[in-house]
Amino acid sequence: MSSGDASRQRLLRAAIELFTTRGYHLTTTPLIARKARLAEGTIYRHFTGKQDLLNELYRGAVRWAIEQAEKPADDVAAPRAQLARVARALVACAARDPAVVRMALLVRHGDLLDDRSRATEREWRQALERLVARGKADGSVRVGGAELWTAVWLSVMRHALDRVSAGEWAEGHPAVEHVIDAAWRAIAATPAAG
Repeated sequence: MSSGDASRQRLLRAAIELFTTRGYHLTTTPLIARKARLAEGTIYRHFTGKQDLLNELYRGAVRWAIEQAEKPADDVAAPRAQLARVARALVACAARDPAVVRMALLVRHGDLLDDRSRATEREWRQALERLVARGKADGSVRVGGAELWTAVWLSVMRHALDRVSAGEWAEGHPAVEHVIDAAWRAIAATPAAG
């Protein structure tokens, strides 16, 4: 890895930690540079500014989440099993690298997101919606739009992701499996669907 690549990675790491703990508006470029142990001007060699840095981090985190949703199952797993696999991957990431899950799924970025980031966010929702639509097609997901049930599933899962990323629950905490089950039950056509 070149020194330029190493500097860029240090800036990204420092920024994601600061953005997801202090917030975007309380994180200054001098603070990012100090945490990365680099000169502030180094930021501008790699990014046009703080917002560009945020968008780069957001897209990277959301792309990782998309990969989890699009990862092919070893077999033709039922939608419930595929969603549970995605949920467990998200929880594992929340335990291993909480900033990534916070950046992608827990912190609202609103108007700070650029068009590319909004497109990446849509790809993430569509990847989940395809899994939910499979459940609608096989009758295991409730009647209604896949977009609605995807939002419901994700809202329930955010509870576990928030607790794990905050260090309140470990990845293997029994409540994590309860939340994964509750997320499915919230969208399942019947309580026993699966």
